[in-house]
Amino acid sequence: MRYHNITKEDMLNGDGLRVVLWFAGCAHHCKNCQNPITWDPEGGLPFDEAAKQEIFEELEKDYISGITFSGGDPLYPGTRDGLFLLIKEIKERYPNKTIWLYTGYLWEEIKDLELIPCLDVVVDGTFVEELKDNNLPWKGSSNQRVIDVKTTLTLKKTVLYA
Repeated sequence: MRYHNITKEDMLNGDGLRVVLWFAGCAHHCKNCQNPITWDPEGGLPFDEAAKQEIFEELEKDYISGITFSGGDPLYPGTRDGLFLLIKEIKERYPNKTIWLYTGYLWEEIKDLELIPCLDVVVDGTFVEELKDNNLPWKGSSNQRVIDVKTTLTLKKTVLYA
């Protein structure tokens, strides 16, 4: 598992102040992507114990709402196993922190992945330049959905996060 950056006290990638882990690796290659440098799965840095501890130090802070996984695509096939282990550890250590995940995959393609029930919100779908809207909260284009994972899994129908 590789990453490009850890952003601290971010207000743009989810509700509240968050830590954001920007993964390396993306197969979607959206036109005018904000982070094309993250497409290469061999780019960035290896995710190591020091990076994990940096995230945990941020999550210890009371005013941090949680963590957001973005990229690249955190669900890039070579990343999923390591991501799942990290999510499980975060959930155990910080049960009151929320976990958001941005992915170019559609909910219908990923809803059965083992890590999905551990998430609070998924922002799904590729960025589409023609549908770009800077006024949309937490997403770049109107085709993307901000999905409340727990409610969606309970009701067995897609419920958007409000």
